[in-house]
Amino acid sequence: MGIANGIKKQAKKIAIGERRTSAWAETLTAAAEEMPQAPAHRVEKDGLDISMAWAVIGIFLMLGLAALYQMSLILIPVTLAVVVGMILGMAAEKLSRLGVPRVTNAVILSSAVALVIFIVVSSLAGPLTTLANEAPAFIEKTITRIIPYLERIRWLHITAETFQSGPTSINALLENTGSVLHVVTANLTPALVQTLIFFAALLLFLSGRVHLRKTIIMTFRTRQQRLAAIRVISSVEQVLGFYFATASIIYAALGVMMTVIAWAGGLSAPVLWGFFAFLSSFIPYLGITVMTLSVAVAGIITHDGIVAGLLPAAAFFTIHLAMENLIFPAVMGRRLEINPFLIFIAIIFWTWLWGAVGAMLALPLSLIVMAIVDELFIEEKVQPQLPK
Repeated sequence: MGIANGIKKQAKKIAIGERRTSAWAETLTAAAEEMPQAPAHRVEKDGLDISMAWAVIGIFLMLGLAALYQMSLILIPVTLAVVVGMILGMAAEKLSRLGVPRVTNAVILSSAVALVIFIVVSSLAGPLTTLANEAPAFIEKTITRIIPYLERIRWLHITAETFQSGPTSINALLENTGSVLHVVTANLTPALVQTLIFFAALLLFLSGRVHLRKTIIMTFRTRQQRLAAIRVISSVEQVLGFYFATASIIYAALGVMMTVIAWAGGLSAPVLWGFFAFLSSFIPYLGITVMTLSVAVAGIITHDGIVAGLLPAAAFFTIHLAMENLIFPAVMGRRLEINPFLIFIAIIFWTWLWGAVGAMLALPLSLIVMAIVDELFIEEKVQPQLPK
């Protein structure tokens, strides 16, 4: 077999040149081509081999989940910084075109993010402090107003005596307030550490964003693979930037409307309600559910009649529903459509894994995966036909 391969190679070399071949060389070439080749045997895998392969994949998935959970203190701020950096990618490109250096560019954008967070925290510090001081009276008033409605539902077996003794009594709730404050205080230091990690990662990501992008592209060998990497990175940045820029404007308008609804409905701290409406809208399904229930409870506590108490919640739910199903699709189009069931599963998964921050990151991570899959299977799209 080795002799035949050598004859073939020599025949190809002779054929490439302009020299005439002898009859002996032609005879050997024809004989080598007629020699039978060794058939390629396909290894058949039984059920046990397939089960072992899936078992190995499952083990790696469980190890990956364990690593994501155990390293959450570092991965949460770093992932959030990367997502925010990608969202700010379009702004970074515009500043670079204006001649701003990359380091200065990163400092400006990071400082802008820090300034926005500082303004939000400062504006919410007063209302949150007042709410914390009035928490005992608020809880007592809530229970007093809701009990008459709960007593009408007989299968709940809830009466006024239910909240006078046992774990759900007022005294028990006030005693548990101390443990809640202890948990919050214990988690304050990790939160500060994660905040520092976030800003450091955001600054470094924005400053080295172009170099990191080139490094990722050059890791691929072929030109086709590099072009695919360029398309994927550009698509991810465009999808995230376009979505969050549009969503921020729409949800900011929703927050203003919620502030007006809270003020007209007689709810305390209307600006706080507007901010919560803006923030919760970035968490699909769960955000509007929690927000609507909170507004409904606050309205029932504030007003004597149940109809007047539920009006602010009904108004907010209607406006949010109209924005999500009419205005948002009209602005975004079909470009960013994702299966609602997949979004819901992603929110549940990331909330279980990383808590409240995971719930906020569920949609951006889903958009990143959608953009990657969409670009990798670009040949399945309907491509526009250029004129001949």
